[in-house]
Amino acid sequence: MFIRLGILFTAYVGVRLFEHFKNKQTITSKKNLQHPVSRKVLTTKSNIDAPEKEYDRLFHASLVSLGLLVLIPLSPVFYVLTYASIIYTCIPIMKLGERQLLKRRTIGHDVLFSLYIILCFLTHQELFLVLGVLLYHGGSKVLAMNQAMSRPLLSGMLKQQPDRVWVLKDGVEIESSVNDLKVGDIVLFRAGEVIAIDGVITDGIALIDQHTLTGESQPVEKETHAEVFSSTLLVSGQIKVRVSRAGDDTAIAKIAEILDNTAAYTSSIQSKGEKWANNIALPIFGLTIVTWPVLGPYAATAVVHSTFGNRLRVAAPIGTLNYLHSAYQYGLLIKDGRAIEELNNVDTVLFDKTGTLTKEEPDVGRIIVAEDTYSLSDILTYAATAEQKLSHPIARAIIKKAQELELELPSIEDSEFKMGFGISVRIDKRLIRVGSARFMKMENLAIPEIIKTAQQSAQLEGHSLVLLAVEKAVIGAIEIEATLRPEVKSVLSGLRKRGIKHMSIVSGDHDYPTRKLAESLGMDSYFAEVLPEEKGKIVEQLQQQGRKVCFIGDGVNDAIAMKAANVSVSLSGATAIATDTAQAILMDGSLTHLCDLFDISRKLRKNLWRTMSILIIPSALSLGGALFMGLRLTGSFIINYSGFAVALGNSMLPTLEQKFRKKTGKKAASV
Repeated sequence: MFIRLGILFTAYVGVRLFEHFKNKQTITSKKNLQHPVSRKVLTTKSNIDAPEKEYDRLFHASLVSLGLLVLIPLSPVFYVLTYASIIYTCIPIMKLGERQLLKRRTIGHDVLFSLYIILCFLTHQELFLVLGVLLYHGGSKVLAMNQAMSRPLLSGMLKQQPDRVWVLKDGVEIESSVNDLKVGDIVLFRAGEVIAIDGVITDGIALIDQHTLTGESQPVEKETHAEVFSSTLLVSGQIKVRVSRAGDDTAIAKIAEILDNTAAYTSSIQSKGEKWANNIALPIFGLTIVTWPVLGPYAATAVVHSTFGNRLRVAAPIGTLNYLHSAYQYGLLIKDGRAIEELNNVDTVLFDKTGTLTKEEPDVGRIIVAEDTYSLSDILTYAATAEQKLSHPIARAIIKKAQELELELPSIEDSEFKMGFGISVRIDKRLIRVGSARFMKMENLAIPEIIKTAQQSAQLEGHSLVLLAVEKAVIGAIEIEATLRPEVKSVLSGLRKRGIKHMSIVSGDHDYPTRKLAESLGMDSYFAEVLPEEKGKIVEQLQQQGRKVCFIGDGVNDAIAMKAANVSVSLSGATAIATDTAQAILMDGSLTHLCDLFDISRKLRKNLWRTMSILIIPSALSLGGALFMGLRLTGSFIINYSGFAVALGNSMLPTLEQKFRKKTGKKAASV
């Protein structure tokens, strides 16, 4: 009896001493390798996949142990191989138990299972030991599959940043590395360039696309004394910028740092089932220790096996995975299994405005005609022709409208970007200018009163006007407006019915249009002119008030808030960083199935509680039988794993429901 246990402990101590010696060598080697590349190797994909691969290896080794166990009667060689294989699969579990007991100073499921291993060795119950270890590693493998291992893709975006810029020194342009810039340096940026620093404009006027950072699809006009940020695109114009922050101090770099610091959060969270298992471990451990001297080691083994922890570790994740698959049938991709459970607790939903509540690209609204000699089609045709070589959102909206009306666009004889948000082209030997009101003033063109009036009303609505001039007269304007997604109101109504108490808009847009949209949608509050880092603080403030927050966004500017939120949701087609950071993605690119996400979450909660109830009953019967009726490990296995089979069937209900729905064409009952 004690010989087998001695072999187990000798092997365990030997492995731990070898690992201790190996770790010392690794630390010594790292001290001699202080190159940045050595740090990058630690964050490759292979490491992310390592836990699942490890559990897969141990699971297959347990299957080998089971096969060898059957062959023991054939030869003593199989006896040796069987015990070597069993010890190999048990040591990783005992290491977890040691860490839990000595480092965390708690008695949890891993300590309890280590005790089960010891008792099985003492009582010569190898079959039940191998079966238990097989299920343990199988459950761990499922848990590893269920964890979200995604990391932000922000590094890919940062690689697109220019590494060299033109610096003005004594009136001379000098090419310089971004890494060599100092605060106070003056850098020159031209149309089409990505701004590589944070700074303040000292000279010039420009149209800047800040969508990457702020989420707003419409370019922003900026002039002297305005602040600009790294990773934004200079659409037109030319500016000189005094460096405020460069390199790791820029706003976009700070976002990267925050995301990197929180990237390991998901992988460190245990499943709810494992927490339940740890909660019941201490009472079972105590009962096992008391039972041993009173009823003997066989009864003690049956007692320690009565815990439903390991069976719950398997059944609960399988149920969760089945509901994740069910969600996918609705076009809902759940990347983190915790999110679908956490949605049950959400009482507050925050929406990013542009690209989430509104469509990412703006639409053409009113077309204002200032001269009777021109028609609406004339104005749209001239504007689309001038803008057809440009790629910013406003140009795409105008061109799209012209295509919808099947307008024929003439050829351009000549074109030229002008400093100040506009473009000049020649069509049929006439000079056509398209741009902002400031651009028209710079060209010394008078703006008609009808357009001034339209401009005032457009600004109040949060819209913008693109003016059109032929030769020396401004003849019309095109209103560019954000369009609300058609499904928004029904989705918000559905969320109210599902118990969401607080809904709010969080936007980098101006106060008036944000407030107006919030009021029209019946929102409880709104936050306007919000910077990316401030969005995360808003989430944290609401959480400090006791709220559980779901954040729905689509851009880099939302990433920090999405990481801070209890649950984060993005839309397919959003920026790479948003979809990678989000725990759930609405694959059809709309909010239509957002309520389905909450419904599936509620179904999962009911299913998990049923699973737990199904497992508790046989565990209680097994424990009572071991303590009062002389039940041994054989009876305990039969009782507990009969309940386990029923629990697995319950976990498979979503899949069974889908098959029934496909076969009958009917909507199955809620599970």
